[in-house]
Amino acid sequence: MRMVLEAQPGIEVVGEAGDGREAIDAVARLTPDVVLMDVRMPGLDGIEATRAIVATNPASRIIILTTFDLDEYAFAGLNAGASGFLLKDAQPTELVAAIRAVASGDAAVSPRITRKLLELFGPALPGQGAGAGSGSGTVSGGGAASGAAGDSPLDPADAARLASLTEREHEVLVAMAEGLTNTEIAGRLFLSESTVKTHVGRVLMKLELRDRVQAVIFAYSAGLV
Repeated sequence: MRMVLEAQPGIEVVGEAGDGREAIDAVARLTPDVVLMDVRMPGLDGIEATRAIVATNPASRIIILTTFDLDEYAFAGLNAGASGFLLKDAQPTELVAAIRAVASGDAAVSPRITRKLLELFGPALPGQGAGAGSGSGTVSGGGAASGAAGDSPLDPADAARLASLTEREHEVLVAMAEGLTNTEIAGRLFLSESTVKTHVGRVLMKLELRDRVQAVIFAYSAGLV
């Protein structure tokens, strides 16, 4: 993997670590743009290491490496703050593309796989959050939070952020949570892809989320889908 990456223009491998604790120390020392994080490691595992790095070095984005595309550890990594995940047997082109995507602020998880993950492991979400707080409830038109009395309300801070979304931004968030790509969202809402990209960026900013993956998790946590 190191040889593949070092052969790519614009990518420099600045360090390696043998376990989670070494990874945390290395990130603090080297401040890399992207970290490729294995899940199963001796001592501190990749999930806890991811959580620690996101808390202390949020500028370093993390890609979880996993054996199976629907591995529960991959979801746990995303929920801990990783910006995506890859299979360990991913093709070199996929690996490089994922690193570049995450370095630019995007996510390295296809919408379809994100949707499968959330369908399988979404029930574990309530109470865990997605970078901002979490909760359960329903949201309708224009981002306004709603629900019958007695329903578990959204966290007040989350409800305020959701309420700040315009109707169009709310539609884009729901479409993202349903696993649609920017192209598919553009087709559904009769918008250009560049306009959709702008809306996605505004949704992330208003919800105070790192990337598209966390936006999808947030939407499932909030009961939008």
